[in-house]
Amino acid sequence: MLRFASRFLLMFSCTCASLLAQTSPPPARVLTPAQTAAIHNYVTSEMKRERIPGLAVGIYDRGQILLAQGYGLANVELAVPVKPETIFQSGSTGKQFVSAAIMMLVEEGKLNLDDSITKYFSDAPDTWKPIRIKNLLSHTSGLAEYESGDRTGPKGPFYLRLDFTEAELVTKIEALPIEFLLGEKWNYRNTNYVLLGVIIHKITGMFYADYLQERIFKPLDMTSTRLISDADIIPNRSSGYEIVRNELKNQSWVSPTFNSTADGALYFNVLDIAKWDGALYGTKLLTPPSLDRIWTVYPLNNGKPNPSNYGFGWEINKIKGHKVIQHGGAWQGFTCDISRYTDDSLTVVILTNLGSGNSRPGQIGRVVAGLLIPELMPSKLVAIEDKQPELLASLRTLLDQLATGQDVKSQMTPELAARITPESSKTIQSRLAAVLPPDSVVLVSRDDLPDGWLRSQYRFSKKGESLLISYGLDKDGKVSLLGFSPDQEYKFE
Repeated sequence: MLRFASRFLLMFSCTCASLLAQTSPPPARVLTPAQTAAIHNYVTSEMKRERIPGLAVGIYDRGQILLAQGYGLANVELAVPVKPETIFQSGSTGKQFVSAAIMMLVEEGKLNLDDSITKYFSDAPDTWKPIRIKNLLSHTSGLAEYESGDRTGPKGPFYLRLDFTEAELVTKIEALPIEFLLGEKWNYRNTNYVLLGVIIHKITGMFYADYLQERIFKPLDMTSTRLISDADIIPNRSSGYEIVRNELKNQSWVSPTFNSTADGALYFNVLDIAKWDGALYGTKLLTPPSLDRIWTVYPLNNGKPNPSNYGFGWEINKIKGHKVIQHGGAWQGFTCDISRYTDDSLTVVILTNLGSGNSRPGQIGRVVAGLLIPELMPSKLVAIEDKQPELLASLRTLLDQLATGQDVKSQMTPELAARITPESSKTIQSRLAAVLPPDSVVLVSRDDLPDGWLRSQYRFSKKGESLLISYGLDKDGKVSLLGFSPDQEYKFE
């Protein structure tokens, strides 16, 4: 990940440079005071904008720490500051450890990526027979999402406040429908990685988290990385928070079952992730062919890359010509992002203790990377001319209806209408109360999408408060996108 321009490097000389080159790794780049100050100023301002209680930044050069810094509070009630040692929840970034464990088993000949998953789930329905291990890893299995609102609520089969055995969880997953033909589409489904964790258990005889501890965390001396536990005494653990009706609240409680599944239920900190990042440049864990397989975009049946450029537990993209291998995560009042700019030997990690409805660690990490590599810096989000004012007029009518509690589902696509629940309606009303009626509204982006879709983003402002509202229509004029997010300085692709 290193191809940094010389102006970003702190160079030094040594009369025995040739000897040192034979016995020592090349020195990591060093952040300049100006770069460190710019990162500090940006992160603190963005935390204030997004109302993030606590945040940790990790910046590495091939696993060597350039910056490990905590900001804000790990625990608001006790006023405990974030340190580099502070532990956050991984959310879905934990999937990358599971994919690595699966590839270890492949290398050992204990598993084949082309194995049907019914080899490990003998009671599964016949519709599971075509599904391969590689389809679980790449989210092309067609399996339904267990972690949907209706299924994890009090009346759902996966109610988050109930405990289930692993066998009970599998039985419930086996009852879920198939959403699409194998490999025809790509849909991110936590269900896939829950099953991968069970497969690791069945093959090794070890609970998947114990296997990760034995094969990955201990060998890399990742001493703070482990499974989530509400019961254990865990040094440097932070608290997770959510913003509910404009007030900071503690994270929602879930049962031990749903804090132990393989779709992302780990603790870690920026010091341990540095060790993980360094290992991904070597062969201590996996051979280069296995790593290449993990970081290769999985194709759909038509031979085209899946729409999220997803490999096995990672997304593989390019930003302005720079390759980035990335994954985000969110769970229980925590969000995080790990982005590895492999052409530049640069990794940026952002961990926060605020829920995904308000925090954007991936975007924060992108700007931090841009402060070190200017080509990566996103453009500013500025007002543009609105040549279709009738769209704004229809949006304002819709927002007025939402603000007064009217039923607007008939104006939406079925997929969007399904997300308008009594609870989400209350959240929307709370957000709109701060900016309606607005003092000003400006268009900041507009995109024509395939199949006649149109997506716009507006900045609504009132008395110093601003809110970004995304609005999209499908080819039939139905509302297909309605999103609300804190105001931001930059435009992200």
